[in-house]
Amino acid sequence: MAEHKSETRLSVFKGREAKLNRAIFHILHEKISQTAWQIFSILSKKKEMKGLTYWTVIRRMRALQNQDYVMVVGEIETMPGTETSLYQLTPRAELALVLDKINMDQFLKEAGYDRILIALEAFKKWAP
Repeated sequence: MAEHKSETRLSVFKGREAKLNRAIFHILHEKISQTAWQIFSILSKKKEMKGLTYWTVIRRMRALQNQDYVMVVGEIETMPGTETSLYQLTPRAELALVLDKINMDQFLKEAGYDRILIALEAFKKWAP
């Protein structure tokens, strides 16, 4: 997993949940849609996630869904009569991943006017 390079950390990547949020985002970014169990299985194999429980992943997925960072895109049958949700990143989460990697100072110094104008138009209405 890549460390963040942004100078301004986004709230989804701050606090106690930051490491788990970032890990979930990277898994869903690489694997497209996964169940909470599949995400847990991948994470539990990582040394830095030692002690992680399935219920922690479930709670985090629900919180990320409530914050509109992940969405349910379908269900799959896990056992006869039992279905579980398939999760995918929302565009909000995809943007958070991109913004987390951008060094804004470097962007301002090196980007061409075409990209600067696109960024300016996109962010103009959000400036105070």
